[in-house]
Amino acid sequence: MSSTRVLYLFGSAAPPVLNLAQVVRQAQDRGWEVAVGLTPTAASWLQDELPELERLTGYPVKSAYRRPGDPDVLPPANAVLLAPATMNSINSLALGLTTSWVIGFAAEAIGKGIPLTVMPCTNTALTGHPQFPRSVATLRDAGVQVLLGEGGFVPNAPGQGRPEAYPWGAALAAVEGLRPPALDRLE
Repeated sequence: MSSTRVLYLFGSAAPPVLNLAQVVRQAQDRGWEVAVGLTPTAASWLQDELPELERLTGYPVKSAYRRPGDPDVLPPANAVLLAPATMNSINSLALGLTTSWVIGFAAEAIGKGIPLTVMPCTNTALTGHPQFPRSVATLRDAGVQVLLGEGGFVPNAPGQGRPEAYPWGAALAAVEGLRPPALDRLE
């Protein structure tokens, strides 16, 4: 059995995703082998950076489902980090609406017991929508570590976001402490 730890680093279309190459390096410095997945909009935002992300990770950046019969090009994940996670991504994941590969894989990770951490990137107007707290509660009830609030992401007022202050270090530290949800249920 390999001792390599594989982190699937997933991003949705929020400004901190523009710093993903730096986050890949930080995760690699922590001993992770990293594979990147992006929502379709995030992939379009990072279109010019995709070759660099693929060079850094050694894997293609995934943003679409593979065709039936095509081989899976990524190694199995030991953990998944979905950050930044938009309101749309969080609600889609909580409701099981798997219209993108990133959300589909994250949904399967819950069912497979692959540790999943989600760190939002939303503003207070979006977190004030009645579905958002229900989605966060649903994910937490499913064993997902949602980093919202003190120690994770604290939503800002609309138009007051500071992408450079997004707490990537907290997200990577949280992934380090993950255990499969199934283990917690057995104790």
